Amino acid sequence: MARRRKSRRFPIDDPVAEREASRHERPIPSREALLEYLEFTGEPMSVSAIARALGMRDEVDREALRRRLNAMERAGQLVRNRRDAYGVASKMGLIRGRVTAHPDGFGFLAPEEGGEDLFLAPRQMKTLMHGDRAIVRAAGFDRQGRPEGALVEILERANQKVVGRLRVESKVVFLVPDNRRLVHEFLVPPEDVGGAKSGQIVVAQITEYPQEWRQPLVRVVEVLGDHMAPGMEIDVAARSYQLPTEWSAEVVAETDRFGTTVAKRDKRGRKDLRDLPLVTIDGADARDFDDAVYCERRKSGWRLVVAIADVSAYVSTDSALDQSAQERGTSVYFPGRVVPMLPEALSNGLCSLNPKVDRLCMVCEMSIDAEGKITRSRFYSGLMRSAARLTYDEVAGMLIDADPGLIEKHRDLLGHLQELYALYQVLAAARRRRGAIDFETTETKIQFDEAGKIDCIVPLVRNDAHRIIEECMIAANIATARFLRRHKMPFLYRIHEQPDNEKITDVRAFLAELGLKLAGGETLSAKNFATLMRKIRDRPDRHLIETVLLRSLKQAQYSPDNVGHFGLAHEHYAHFTSPIRRYPDLLVHRAIRHVLEKKRVSEFAYDHGRMVALGDHCFMTERRADEAVRDAEDWLKCEYMLDKVGEEFDGLITGVASFGFFVELESIYAQGLVHVSSLANDYYHFDAPKHRLVGERSGQTFRLADPVRIRVVRVDLDDRKIDFELVDAALAKRTERRRKSRKSKNR
Repeated sequence: MARRRKSRRFPIDDPVAEREASRHERPIPSREALLEYLEFTGEPMSVSAIARALGMRDEVDREALRRRLNAMERAGQLVRNRRDAYGVASKMGLIRGRVTAHPDGFGFLAPEEGGEDLFLAPRQMKTLMHGDRAIVRAAGFDRQGRPEGALVEILERANQKVVGRLRVESKVVFLVPDNRRLVHEFLVPPEDVGGAKSGQIVVAQITEYPQEWRQPLVRVVEVLGDHMAPGMEIDVAARSYQLPTEWSAEVVAETDRFGTTVAKRDKRGRKDLRDLPLVTIDGADARDFDDAVYCERRKSGWRLVVAIADVSAYVSTDSALDQSAQERGTSVYFPGRVVPMLPEALSNGLCSLNPKVDRLCMVCEMSIDAEGKITRSRFYSGLMRSAARLTYDEVAGMLIDADPGLIEKHRDLLGHLQELYALYQVLAAARRRRGAIDFETTETKIQFDEAGKIDCIVPLVRNDAHRIIEECMIAANIATARFLRRHKMPFLYRIHEQPDNEKITDVRAFLAELGLKLAGGETLSAKNFATLMRKIRDRPDRHLIETVLLRSLKQAQYSPDNVGHFGLAHEHYAHFTSPIRRYPDLLVHRAIRHVLEKKRVSEFAYDHGRMVALGDHCFMTERRADEAVRDAEDWLKCEYMLDKVGEEFDGLITGVASFGFFVELESIYAQGLVHVSSLANDYYHFDAPKHRLVGERSGQTFRLADPVRIRVVRVDLDDRKIDFELVDAALAKRTERRRKSRKSKNR
């Protein structure tokens, strides 16, 4: 269908008329055209007024228009006023975004269009809950100078169910949410208790959301069990953060249709790589294999082949599988359990690049020169057969430790593994020259006994095999972003903005006290960070400085609008290498396939507006997964520490605040709080720029990254909190108590 003709009453061309015509038998103006028209009119309009402007007389078309306007209202693009007229939200000085609630009752709204968060006072949060999408209006600034918002409308409720512990007090039944960001007290009518007993962990359906003068009501729909049953922590975290854990009948049926082996018809039209000795290199306990690599030396450098599981060949746009994967956004890796983005028949089976079986793949083939620069790249659909499933430890054993047994076992692969290692060293040198930031943080793994309880917590040690794969994946991600940008495709970049000026000012003030300087002025780059980190490599306070630098950085996000990746020091970057476990990677694969099939950009299923929404959603699911895993790990660590009350441990200060400081225990990696009230014989003041508490009389300081020895005094499993006291402070308090006791006896 050609573009809608301009008229005197509706003088706007529809920029995506062809797309609408391909999707609908009776197309109406797109969201883009309606937004442009309402901006053009300069005032809100009713459905009937818009329909008249469009010349719509047929009731079927008018109903389609009404539904589209309502959908735009739900999305926050439009706002309906009291006269039932629709106006453009951005033109009405309104801001839409997602709410982050704080356990103390206030909250923040993160604008979907970017910009500074708006503070939401407790009175604005009375009807809001954590994760809700809402529209607010700017309402000046609070006492701390933060921009403040006032609630206009709730667009979308994030919580339909609540997980928590049932309590009965004075015959009133209420639910204490496990998620500390859900600050409301949820009342349970007697008829909706569902047989649950006080103290049990339950799942409850919200039947009435909070109103300004009324608490929310819930109905118990599932009893998870008693408080400390094995495995309870993951069930609670998954439900508290509303992680989908069940597959619908439609998803199961779609998955079953694919079978367990690659069909002959799916192999046609692909480049056959089955004779190329591609290998996967992952952790020993990995079950889903997204990526395989191969490397060979060329005259001018190396040929690197990165083959990625072709999930897009099975999960088609807007299918039941796709909708489920989009809702989940990412696989969630709990200790000892995974909640996958795709059913295991795909994630661990048909899509996974398992050894010695045919698999479909999307390939990024790169030529890389002796300086680590990608000189050429191309993409194509491939058919592969992994030559081996290798672990990081095996590869390190061959390449670094020269283990004769491993070398003999994988002799046929050794040559290209050695070239991979040589290429990694070149890419790592290029990373250093580029000035990419490289923080070495300690990750941990929780190991369980046969009863499902924590046996121990061990650090995960990264070796050069981890770094080989990391550099190969980064190279493929860079090539992907450049390829899609060159073809003008809408897709999600992985962006990492440079730190806020305010945080950098604080960092520079902190460094100045230590005789250090962060160069760069207002045009700060990652190279300035990297240069400073090289200077402090041998300093005893290196850990302190690196921690302060790390906390000044922003979190990476997904966006169709590219601002580059600050941390990696790359102008263009996307996620391509993990479509089994990340939805943005699947979207990138679809964009590549669209280019390979030589289709026009306008025919792609996703436009810029849809990508903005998907980027926001994927960022939310990523944060949701991180918070759920952290919550489960905190529960497990608290449970592990229950029988250690009274014991002493060494640790490092990992955070300092006005109310005390947090300590992470060496060898256990559990974290707890030393409250300022437990620090005896002095008054302590918080020095925020220097990240320390300072004794008023004694001058005693407790600073970020300082080593301390503590005693465990209390473990609260409900609140996931562990309380410590300094061993010296504890001795001083007991001495003071004994002195007072003797003095009173002498009287």
